Amino acid sequence: MASAPTEQQAKTVEFTRMDKGSVEDYQLLHTLEQQYIAKLPDRILHALEGLDNSLSGYKITRLEHVLQTATRAEKAGADDEMVVAALIHDIGDDLAPENHSQMAAAIIRPYVREQVTWILEMHGIFQMVYYADKLGLNPDERERYRGHKWFDEAERFCRDWDQLSFDPDYKSYPLSHFEDRVRAIFSRPAFNPDIITPS
Repeated sequence: MASAPTEQQAKTVEFTRMDKGSVEDYQLLHTLEQQYIAKLPDRILHALEGLDNSLSGYKITRLEHVLQTATRAEKAGADDEMVVAALIHDIGDDLAPENHSQMAAAIIRPYVREQVTWILEMHGIFQMVYYADKLGLNPDERERYRGHKWFDEAERFCRDWDQLSFDPDYKSYPLSHFEDRVRAIFSRPAFNPDIITPS
């Protein structure tokens, strides 16, 4: 049997338009929002599990692909931020198939350094070097970013981890292996300048 809603869950604001809200209304919403934000790591892990039933046609599922990518990143000595980025890099496939890179970057942006966010945002363009010519597209789209301070790292992300990770014989770590790091990173205070723009 479902438990009865708590007093806060049962309460709603009084307003029907934002400019008429009271201090009490917005304090209630803030409290509920903080409770919801605290469960973000659970939702991230659930979304990753959902990649097991995503795009078809590959020899492995999208979940296995991101697990392979994150495993390769970890084995190469990447730090926790980059490993988690590798794990979620295709989390936007279902809802943003045309801009999944930007969606993944937006999800992780409040919690990691700018370099990690930039690499995730650009990985779709950098990955084109491996396949775009087969579709009559420009494989050199990434060249417009040549000279960017993180170009080499984005190239490495795609070359050494992402594009290699479609192998049904590769032994990746399970999602549970990465869970503590997912929880740690997505539980950080959002937009902490010491994290997102370290000196």
